[in-house]
Amino acid sequence: MQLQLPQRLLSIDVLRALTMFLMIFVNDVSGVKHIPEWIDHAKASDDAMGFADVIFPAFLFIVGLSLPLAINNRIKKGDNNRRLFYYILTRSAALLIMGFYHVNLESYSATAMLPKAVWALIITFSFFLIWLDYPKTFLKTAKYSLMAAGLLLLLAMASLYKGGDDSVPHGMRPSWWGILGIIGWSYLVCGLLYFVLKGNIKLLLVFYVIFIVINILFHTAVPKGKLWIIGDASSVALVMGGVMISKLFAYLVETGKSNRMWLFLAVAGTGLILAGLLIRPYAEGISKIRSTPAWVFICSGITILAFELTIYLIDVKGNKDWFKWIRPAGTSTLTCYLLPYFQVFLLMLFNVKYPDVFNYGAGGILRSLLTAFILIQIAGFLEKRHLRLKI
Repeated sequence: MQLQLPQRLLSIDVLRALTMFLMIFVNDVSGVKHIPEWIDHAKASDDAMGFADVIFPAFLFIVGLSLPLAINNRIKKGDNNRRLFYYILTRSAALLIMGFYHVNLESYSATAMLPKAVWALIITFSFFLIWLDYPKTFLKTAKYSLMAAGLLLLLAMASLYKGGDDSVPHGMRPSWWGILGIIGWSYLVCGLLYFVLKGNIKLLLVFYVIFIVINILFHTAVPKGKLWIIGDASSVALVMGGVMISKLFAYLVETGKSNRMWLFLAVAGTGLILAGLLIRPYAEGISKIRSTPAWVFICSGITILAFELTIYLIDVKGNKDWFKWIRPAGTSTLTCYLLPYFQVFLLMLFNVKYPDVFNYGAGGILRSLLTAFILIQIAGFLEKRHLRLKI
């Protein structure tokens, strides 16, 4: 069956929604005791990969899948180079700022002026004020006043921040960039490359290979260390891998060769998984925390096969209603990602505890599944009322 290339692939929205649902689930279930070991993240020292270790790299890969479509759609709408460059920079900056604030929650001092829960709730609320998708009918003065209030709140929270302990206190600092920050840096690098190279698939492939080689070298021959911005290149390799698949998929569809796409995706996905298994003994095994090449390859391959399956189910068979229960996670993804911060820190602020049955085993897993489902429904409720983040 020949496919037509739409402006927005529903299969990517569905894959993104499923990934976000699972991201909320694995983040919540990590606090549950006595769950099967395969569900949780593998330890840093292990040569292993749990189910949770697949979710974040899948999200990075999906960022890459979406990137060419998003930029090309903006070009079709008339964006010039200056506006495209601004679009890439502002999206990256927003993710970096949010990631920077969130990562500083990890070292927040118990003796700080504000309780940790209050500080976390205020910064997350500030993100909504700044990056809310304000309707076009919204009064501009009110919009910019709310955005300014959000910015002032973030600056105030930065000034009140206290990290570490009383013996060695410190202000806000990037010990690492957090999930959103990693996405931000990776999007910045791959987005700018796509912009500068004008989407040239051959040149993009060269950089994809370069990123893969850097990642392999850092886990085989190069002394321990990190490169500026890209680290060991694992995250940019995942995003650029998504860019390559998106570009090749678009090429096959636009040239009327979409029937070849099924074999191409199956071979690419299976080949990357096999490549990961082959390189595993020679490049520090499989590890998300150490971001080894085997982890990059295997997760890329799994995501490609999942993408192929969703194309078949959604874009070919039209089964989009199967996933309508999680649809907001694909269209209001950033909102979904931030809602657990309200949930977790409101519970902390008011010292609300789950009954023990929901902290262990099957009861805890059920709790985490329900948490993910409820938060996505809340995101859908907010989306209908034009209360969602857009960067």
